[in-house]
Amino acid sequence: MAIDPERVTAEEWRVNAEALGQALAGWQQAGERRVKLGLADVDGVLRGKYISLDKFAGTLDSDPGFCDCVLGWDVADQLYDNASLTGWHTGFPDARFRLDAGSERRIPGEGTPFLLGDFVVADEAGEVVRHPACPRGRLKSVLARAAVLGFRPRLGFEYEFFVFRETPDSLRAKGFRDLVPLTPGNFGYSVLRASAEADLFTALMSYMDDFAVPIEGLHCETGPGVWEAALGVADGLEAADRASLFKTFTKVFFQQRELMATFMAKWSMAYPGQSGHLHVSLLGPDGEPVFHDSLAAAGMTATQRHFVGGVQNYMRETTALFAPTVNAYTRLVPGAWAPTAATWGVENRTCALRVIPGGSRSQRLEFRASGADANPYLAAAAVIAAGVQGIIDGLEPEAAVTGNAYEIQDRLPDTLKLPTHLREASALLRGSRLARDWFGDAFVDHFCATREWEAREYERHVNDWQLARYFEII
Repeated sequence: MAIDPERVTAEEWRVNAEALGQALAGWQQAGERRVKLGLADVDGVLRGKYISLDKFAGTLDSDPGFCDCVLGWDVADQLYDNASLTGWHTGFPDARFRLDAGSERRIPGEGTPFLLGDFVVADEAGEVVRHPACPRGRLKSVLARAAVLGFRPRLGFEYEFFVFRETPDSLRAKGFRDLVPLTPGNFGYSVLRASAEADLFTALMSYMDDFAVPIEGLHCETGPGVWEAALGVADGLEAADRASLFKTFTKVFFQQRELMATFMAKWSMAYPGQSGHLHVSLLGPDGEPVFHDSLAAAGMTATQRHFVGGVQNYMRETTALFAPTVNAYTRLVPGAWAPTAATWGVENRTCALRVIPGGSRSQRLEFRASGADANPYLAAAAVIAAGVQGIIDGLEPEAAVTGNAYEIQDRLPDTLKLPTHLREASALLRGSRLARDWFGDAFVDHFCATREWEAREYERHVNDWQLARYFEII
């Protein structure tokens, strides 16, 4: 019988419930009083709450509820006026969710147990399936479908972020202008800056180690107060969980120290944008890597070539999944260390796809198009779905780019050029057969409606550029 990637088997639910029960018993024995839970919304913002252990015990017998407004509002908690799955027309009922025992962690400094969860819904037969708007559920569905084909993705996220000597109050008091960076000047890979701020660097790495979100590398990037972190490689869902938690709790870490971190794709046109690169490899049915062939050009197996071909072929139409904000498109411009087209090359950082040759365990693909503002669950799901579809269809990539990929932009076919604004990207995603096949119509329609809302919210506001350009002269 075919496996339905939307459905979790009764046995999987049973094993998860038993593990949650064991966790509860351990917490009770240790004298814990509460647990914190988190659920990712469409934008990747973690929404959650503290609950008592008595309340948690009740979740083991029946699926708890969480107001589904979190799937029907934007990052500013403004309710969408165009969403299909939830809205004023539905009355905002509770969405059911189930906590994932495998996500258990303890929050550093609090000691509080923490769990991630997934929104679920009953189908027409009354069976529990993944909620179509749940980003973590969408990734789990993509991973389940890849697993049926014998593939297990391994992922490693990298994030750039700026740190400021500001607080939430000072940002607003200044109107988000004249912000003071943690350190001045351009000091990429600086031993000086990292050593002068060693207390912060080492404290952040230790904090994340204690939170089971290990950082493999941390350094200064080019720009005032900008850092880059490479997270430890893990299986697909765990890697995306780490990325989600890293973004949220890096902000927590710095705010607790009267500092601020931002993961905007681009906070200032004076500096390069903040990336959220994703390193991808695949394991086969035997658990062995399938991207490396020591006798092939650049070490690429046919499987890796087809994976690259799939990601390249579908990148344009899935851009909204890894560039989901209006701001994201200020980063995707020539000469700013971000791609403008679905190009690929071997060890070429001017391309969207960088093939990194290595041994059987290190041969991989770096996806360089996503920004730090992307929802890690959806960015990972988009890359995996496109790549695996490429393997299924035997897609060959276009010729690899050598040298500066920006210089050939005008000679590329339109099918490889990335959209230049969110509204265009949303329209492309609406028409994507790949997205509808792998993510489902309900998700695509809902997500595109949220991106169209985001574009409209921007378009109906007067910004500083418009005032400076038109106020006096027009």
